[in-house]
Amino acid sequence: MNNNITLKKSSYWVNFFKTPTSKDDLETVLLTMPPFKDLDSKHLKELVKLTHSRIYTAGEYIFLQGDPGVALYIIRDGEVLVTQNTSEEHKIVLAKFGRGDFLGEIALLDDAPRSASAVAVVDTNMAVIFKPDLDEFLERFPKVGINILKGLSRIVAFRLRNLNNDFFNLYNKYFELAEENENGNDKQNISPD
Repeated sequence: MNNNITLKKSSYWVNFFKTPTSKDDLETVLLTMPPFKDLDSKHLKELVKLTHSRIYTAGEYIFLQGDPGVALYIIRDGEVLVTQNTSEEHKIVLAKFGRGDFLGEIALLDDAPRSASAVAVVDTNMAVIFKPDLDEFLERFPKVGINILKGLSRIVAFRLRNLNNDFFNLYNKYFELAEENENGNDKQNISPD
């Protein structure tokens, strides 16, 4: 990693749904995630069959900003930084994820390109669910699919609500500072002669 990375907190990238388990059990991890938490044993086993195991070495990109969004990634072991390029030389760190966290869930809903990059900080073992595989699962089990899509929608809505709160807090802070600056200038312009 280079020295041009700046830490920036963003509610959108905070993973509020981190698994509490310490087991290295994919079924247990999936059951802690809102899209999959209500799956019965049969459908959970079917979903686990769709997952692919991937190992990324330290420094290896999992995906790049602008790449097609094609999968959901679940960190089974390791750490991942999510960064966004603001220029050719400057990156902002949006989030650091660890075991039990997941990223890329919006790719399961739309076909938009990735809005950020993800890179393994250390050797990282991930379970990956590709969108075409999940789409096929949803077609085979439409009732279960509705619940999965509701769970994905809850994640997006929750993150959007928090992002809106951050925006309004920043907006209010901006106007408070502008008002303080304006009041300070008025006081400086009024001087006894």
